[in-house]
Amino acid sequence: MSLLKNALAYQKRNLSVIPVKPNKSPFIKWEEFQKRIAEPDEIKAWFKRWPDAGIGIVTGKISGNLGVIDVDDETGRQEINDLLPESYLTPMADTPSGGEHIWTIQPDGISLANNAKVIPGTDFRGEGGYVVAPPSRGLNGSYRWKQGLSIDDVAIAGTPQAYIDRIAGNANAHTRLSKNAVSYKRGCRQFVDSATELFIEGHRDDDLFHVVNALVKGGLDNKEILQVADILAKNSQPPFDEKELTVFLDSALKRAATRERSLSQEVRDWVCLQNGYIFSTDVYSCLQLSTREDKKNVHIILRRMCDEGLIERYGNRSGCFRVIDTNMEEIDYKNAQAEYLDIKMPFQEERYMRLSQKNIAIIAGTPDSGKTCYLLNFAKLNMDKFDVYYFSSEMGAQELRGRMEKFDYPIDDWKLKAFERCASFSDVIKPDAINIIDFLEISKDFYLVAELIKDIFNKLRKGIAFIAMQKDFGAPYGRGKSFGMEKARLYLSIEKHVLKMVKAKNWVNGEINPNDMQLHFKIRNGCDFYTIRDWHKPVEEGSHEKS
Repeated sequence: MSLLKNALAYQKRNLSVIPVKPNKSPFIKWEEFQKRIAEPDEIKAWFKRWPDAGIGIVTGKISGNLGVIDVDDETGRQEINDLLPESYLTPMADTPSGGEHIWTIQPDGISLANNAKVIPGTDFRGEGGYVVAPPSRGLNGSYRWKQGLSIDDVAIAGTPQAYIDRIAGNANAHTRLSKNAVSYKRGCRQFVDSATELFIEGHRDDDLFHVVNALVKGGLDNKEILQVADILAKNSQPPFDEKELTVFLDSALKRAATRERSLSQEVRDWVCLQNGYIFSTDVYSCLQLSTREDKKNVHIILRRMCDEGLIERYGNRSGCFRVIDTNMEEIDYKNAQAEYLDIKMPFQEERYMRLSQKNIAIIAGTPDSGKTCYLLNFAKLNMDKFDVYYFSSEMGAQELRGRMEKFDYPIDDWKLKAFERCASFSDVIKPDAINIIDFLEISKDFYLVAELIKDIFNKLRKGIAFIAMQKDFGAPYGRGKSFGMEKARLYLSIEKHVLKMVKAKNWVNGEINPNDMQLHFKIRNGCDFYTIRDWHKPVEEGSHEKS
């Protein structure tokens, strides 16, 4: 769906939509849309004027008392996970910065306002705020629903009472601390005396639990934890009785002991579900481990798994491991038939090499070198014979249409299916079709490009994937260097009107090696290729080309 269609779909759900810029600021004065929902014609006009606008959803009463918990980092994730029930199911989205949005509906009679960092590592968007919704694009990437947790997959759940209580309690505490900042300078005792609203009726159990939980995670001995808890319990309002405190502490400490005993199994189970490369920091993050003791134990567990041959250390980066995959699919070569796909290419590369089922082809090029032009020509040549799926990480509907209209070919006759996508391409690959990925983005840890391509390869059956990658000027390969060549049966490099076959397998003529052949070309009207010099081997320095 286009951004406009998504915006209209949100409006149809009685959510107040506004257009936002990539930096999340509104294109319009949006205050009136806290009181009324924009009409479809207004939304269409906005997206006609700003076709690449993101979708902002005004939170609060106007959108059915919508509230969104904005989790910024691992501290926030741990805080929020302690407040959400294990069975809590509601729409959740990943943000470009690596955080997540948790959509909730506040109960009748409660309308929480915006707040920032009242709970560490988190913000809240409620009355007087708005949130950017999928599939909008930010400055660093796109907002995307988590798998199976889109607004179409699950209903928006009510805001957990534990979260509401925590917000209210922390907000009051924050106000008290701010008001008493001057008092603190006059004397610690006056400051402490002003903070007497903890451990009182209504939230004394929660206050004590959070203290005990923090002490357990901090690695304090159980005996010392009991001493601290006993002091706090006796000074609560009202005080805990002996039996009540015993049951409370027994439950908290047993939970901590159970977690310690199960950590090894948790780490092993998590690792066994991964493919390729993992980092010890990933283990901390996914299992929500924060104490020094837990992190130390993770290193011990990973070292044991290395000794057992389940994983191995990888590269020179500390804490990087590779999962050893012993699963193999036997190649039935006796019943296999040599079957190449009848695929056409923009410069008739099929004269020299062929592509077959489950092949990867790559075109690596400098910015504005013609990668997209090449891939659209490739799609046009083959869409009458094959299903073609085009995944674009840069172009929206209007820009893609503009590129396609430059071809001397009616827009209604184009048969490719186009989608916006910038990551996790292996999740959407069509196994038996031609898949065009324009382009595979990677900004760090370039050596992992081999894993991304391998994941795409593993999803293919009878189809192929043609992948575009960025390349630096003068570099022989795209980002990830030679790592990107491992699975490719065809690897093209394009720069300054020169196209080169860096790697070509499955030669048509065994006596003509197409590797390192190159072709010189020009582009007309942004879409038409014409050849200046056909495929040839470059003349080596000091030699003379035969006439």
